Amino acid sequence: MIRALFFGPVAERVGARQIALDFRPGLRWQDVRDELRARHPEAFALVSIVAVDGRRVADAEAEADAVPLADDAEIVFMSAFSGG
Repeated sequence: MIRALFFGPVAERVGARQIALDFRPGLRWQDVRDELRARHPEAFALVSIVAVDGRRVADAEAEADAVPLADDAEIVFMSAFSGG
């Protein structure tokens, strides 16, 4: 099972903080992103930060980071934020 987690306004637009997806051998984080972006384009318009298993992916569009996911992987999608 792959867990996709959403924070802030991304979660608000998805309507959930977490979605579970079936694991498939060879599945990449980009595949998960593409599948979820097709289902929730308004939410993914806000995504600027992606992390896979606690490690930030430097460029959400970079195919160089196309490493297959392990079963039980966690992918975080969030927008940029600021605080004070």
